[in-house]
Parts: sequence; C-alpha cells; structure tokens
Amino acid sequence: MKRLIITADDFGLAVPVNEAIIEAHRYGVVTTASLMVSAPAAQDAINRARPVPTLKVGLHVVLIEGRPLLPPQDIPDLVDERGEFLMSPTKAGFNFILRPGVREQIEAEIRAQFDAFQRTGFTMDHVNAHNHMHLHPRVLGLILKVGREFGLKAVRLPLEPPLRSWKASRRALIRKIAAGLFLAPWNSWMKIQLRRAGIRSNDHIFGMFDSGAMDLNLILSLIPHLAEGTTEIYFHPATRRSEEIDRTMPGYHHEEEFRALTSPALLGAITRSGIEKIAFSDL
Repeated sequence: MKRLIITADDFGLAVPVNEAIIEAHRYGVVTTASLMVSAPAAQDAINRARPVPTLKVGLHVVLIEGRPLLPPQDIPDLVDERGEFLMSPTKAGFNFILRPGVREQIEAEIRAQFDAFQRTGFTMDHVNAHNHMHLHPRVLGLILKVGREFGLKAVRLPLEPPLRSWKASRRALIRKIAAGLFLAPWNSWMKIQLRRAGIRSNDHIFGMFDSGAMDLNLILSLIPHLAEGTTEIYFHPATRRSEEIDRTMPGYHHEEEFRALTSPALLGAITRSGIEKIAFSDL
C-alpha cells in the first residue's frame, strides 16, 4: 500500500505562509503543518488553524535561523550577539557538541517549545526540526527525551531516495547521490533510535534535494515514483513574498509551491494513483 503525507513547513513564520497553508489544506492536498512556536506569526497561525480541525499540526523545533522562546541570557551558547539562533547549521552542530553546558541549554529550549505547543491545545501530529537539525544525535536524543513527557508519537525521517528524486526532476544527479550517501549513516542511526523509542515515522521523503523548488511539474513527476509504504512530501508555500521569507529563503519559490498544492491536477493525479493521503497521526 502507498500512503502519502503532504506537509507544509514553517507554519507561523509569516502571515503569507499561514494563509497559504490553510488554503492549501482547505482547497488543496496539504494534510499536516509544522508549527514554529517562536516565529513572528505563530499566534496568527494558531488562530487560523483552530477553526480547521481537519488540518493536523505538528511541532517544527527551531534551533537555528530563528529566535528562541527562552531569554537569550538563559541559552548563551545557542544564540549570537543579537540574541538569535545561529544561521549556519554546521557551526551550530559543532556548538551542540563542543561547548560545555550546551546540552542543558538545548534541552531547556526544546522543552520550552514543546510546552508552548501543548498550550495551543492542538494534538501533536508529529515533530521535526528546522533544517533537519534533528539528524544531529544530541538534538534527536533530547527531542525524544522531552517528547516522552508531551506524548510524542511521530518524527519525520529525512530519508530521500536519490535516484527516485533524480528520475522525477532530471537534475543534480551527482549532488543528490552525494547527499544521499552522506546522510545515509545518520538516517540509519535515526531509524534505530526511533524504533527503540517506539516512535513512528515515514519511510521516505521528498522535498530535501529540491527544497524551495517543489513546483507542479516536479510533483506530478514524483507521484509515479513513490514506493510502497509511507512517503512524506514537504513544501514551503506562501501566498506572496515577505521580509521573514526573504531573510533566510531568498531563492525559494514559495508561490509556485502554493500553486502546486492547490492545483486540481495534483489532486487528480493522487486520486487516480490510488495513493491514500494521511497525516502522521494516521500511522
């Protein structure tokens, strides 16, 4: 059986993102959204999602490229001189391992984000991390530890099959194979940790290697290449550009992704294929 989770990330980043996600669920194919509880438009996202109970909502843990929930002075090793998280995943990843006392700071911030999500009243559909930082062993370990206190049941597995991805897009074969090989041991380790913790996950994902460029033609090409089991495809839709989007994703095509998600052609292709649309909570 083929099942498909269609996720919209960065819920709460900006009002145009929130508008697109709600519309892409109501009139398109989005099944779940990942909420950034510390983002500028988080409360707007919460307000928009509450009257739409069919949209499942998960937690998008942010530890880079954003602002923390905790006061910066409480987590000095996680923030820069402006009190914001570091922009570089590589630099942050080394900080998470090398700095003394950083483990306690990461755990405190993750707990604060879980607590903020719980206070929204939403049932937690899933958890993932911004820029897939939950592939970091320390971050995943703390998400699983804290998540047990908050009823965590599902986590995104960022495992994209390079050849299937290339067959759909016909671009960047070498880059996709190299990235797949680099991430393979991390994904294998993550699968073991999730299994041990009794946490559910998708089997495969699409959206990593073509992040920000998930247009209609690409998605229609992907549908025939989906494997048996559960695949997640994730997007970054928005109704228009905004300062928050341009700050970290100036090259992303948010509006094209929004048009893809609301296209009758995509819904028709999924329906004809016999693929079941689900959320993580349906696993």
